[in-house]
Amino acid sequence: MRPNFDHDSLLSVSAVSAWAKLPVVVWVRRQFAPNTLQITLLLAGIVGLLGALATVAFREALSGLQFLLAGHHSGMVELAQNLNWWQRLLLPTAGGLFAGLILQYATLWVPKKGSDDYMEAIAIGTGVLSLRQTLVKSTSSLFSVASGASIGREGPMVQLAAMFASLVGRVLAFPPERLRLLVACGATAGITSAYNAPIAGALFISEIVYGSISTATLGPLVVASVIANIVIRQFLGYEAVYQMPRFDFVSGWEVFFYVGLGILAGVLAPLFLRLLDTAKERFGALPLPLFVRLGLGGLIVGVLSLQVPQVWGNGYSVVNSILHTHWAWQALAMVLVFKVLATASSAGSGAVGGVFTPTLFVGAALGSLYGLAMNALAPATASVASSYAVVGMGAFLAATTYAPLMSILMIFEMTLSYQVVLPLMLACVTAYLTAQTLREDSVYAKSLRRNQVAGRWLSMTGEASQMRLSSLVVDIKASDAVISAASSAESIGERFVDTGYRNLVVRADDGRLVGTLDAASWWRRQATGKPEQWTEIVSACKPLDGEMALVSALRSVAKMHADWIPVAAADGRWLGVVSLPGLIEIVTEEREGE
Repeated sequence: MRPNFDHDSLLSVSAVSAWAKLPVVVWVRRQFAPNTLQITLLLAGIVGLLGALATVAFREALSGLQFLLAGHHSGMVELAQNLNWWQRLLLPTAGGLFAGLILQYATLWVPKKGSDDYMEAIAIGTGVLSLRQTLVKSTSSLFSVASGASIGREGPMVQLAAMFASLVGRVLAFPPERLRLLVACGATAGITSAYNAPIAGALFISEIVYGSISTATLGPLVVASVIANIVIRQFLGYEAVYQMPRFDFVSGWEVFFYVGLGILAGVLAPLFLRLLDTAKERFGALPLPLFVRLGLGGLIVGVLSLQVPQVWGNGYSVVNSILHTHWAWQALAMVLVFKVLATASSAGSGAVGGVFTPTLFVGAALGSLYGLAMNALAPATASVASSYAVVGMGAFLAATTYAPLMSILMIFEMTLSYQVVLPLMLACVTAYLTAQTLREDSVYAKSLRRNQVAGRWLSMTGEASQMRLSSLVVDIKASDAVISAASSAESIGERFVDTGYRNLVVRADDGRLVGTLDAASWWRRQATGKPEQWTEIVSACKPLDGEMALVSALRSVAKMHADWIPVAAADGRWLGVVSLPGLIEIVTEEREGE
């Protein structure tokens, strides 16, 4: 069995090589080493610009498609309210069918190669994102979102921004480590542009994808975020996404109410995520084509909208209504339940989009209900329900993303209300701690599973645990990760550019294993002179035993910053190479199939 580690170039291999040889590109690479801070910050700014423009283009395309469907630019909820009952059923169903047809039949000309998720590309991939797959998924998302699917538009926006960042890095032949960082800058620009939240945009990638806040990555992320926000201000102006009413503490004892809200959000968020997972499993188990499943998901949203038209779209207008108008608790409860079901139907059916914004919707409705209850129980101590609604947004976000700091800053930037920060901090941290004790995985766990899989290898009991490396090796002659020690510096540079690998395996003319060549070391030698003497930086390595079990192999190489590792037989004979991301892919698929 051969590991699945085939990369899809954003451009063709020959096209990327041609771009990399342009005089201006060669001059930039000679003037700046690819790992220098100056070129990274400069390109972070360029990526921020491109990411913002990509999100603006997606917004305009979505607005144009909605105008074609409705004849005006009103929101999705207003559109649903103005339609007849059969039109509420037809539009989301037809939109789901079209979106599914695009996803299903575009694969005939878009092979499934490389990473199509920016989180995977940053966390463990080479930073290579597929141009064609991204465009196909974004087009599919346009039809889903414009027809009322209960998903957010931020998902394709961020993916498009990250894809352009990957394209820039590929053209400039960045080594994988820097290419990952550039893709992270693009994703930051997309989040910033989607929510007009530059600080939270940078922290989203740091806290969720990287798992920590590092000065080495935060600088470029901040530059990309700032540039993206400036561009968005020029196109869309600068104002809070949600206009927050005045926020006041009625009493110091009220802090305990907000802690209670955090606990409630922390308990309910895992149930919400479990519902999303169950919906995906149930839709995936249906013996139906993909486009029929998406159409079915749209039909369910249409049926729910017959009673509650507020389930259409991402819910921006409804959240603003909750913040500024009085809702009866019965109406809030009904909207909350129906919105959760609609989101599960849209996301579960396979529609391309985010659940970030629907999560804010659920948090606002939950917080408002909680606020109404507190006002009924202790009217002299509790604030108005809208105050609990905005804190509920942050608490539920923290309980689903497991990123409390990002959640605090996101709500602050989206409301521009400093008064909300203190109760928001309490509720977000409480919700995060509560949710983490009840559920190990966040809403982004699947995208980051490869980055988290190390802690699960010890408990593997499936077929993958019995695999031997000898059955997974790629033949030396068939692998583009193996080069000859007699290769020229120019051919090696082209190989790194064409593949995006973090390392290559070097063999002697007689077939012996010489060692491994690290991409970062090679690019440093290329920038500092004498690239033809590249064999001096080849690192000796001990091949893995072909009889080693997959679990043991993963334990031994988990901390290696390499994509390809040589494997030898018991008699010392070199068998071939294995791909570390490919092995992790096998483990991930095995666990998801259990």
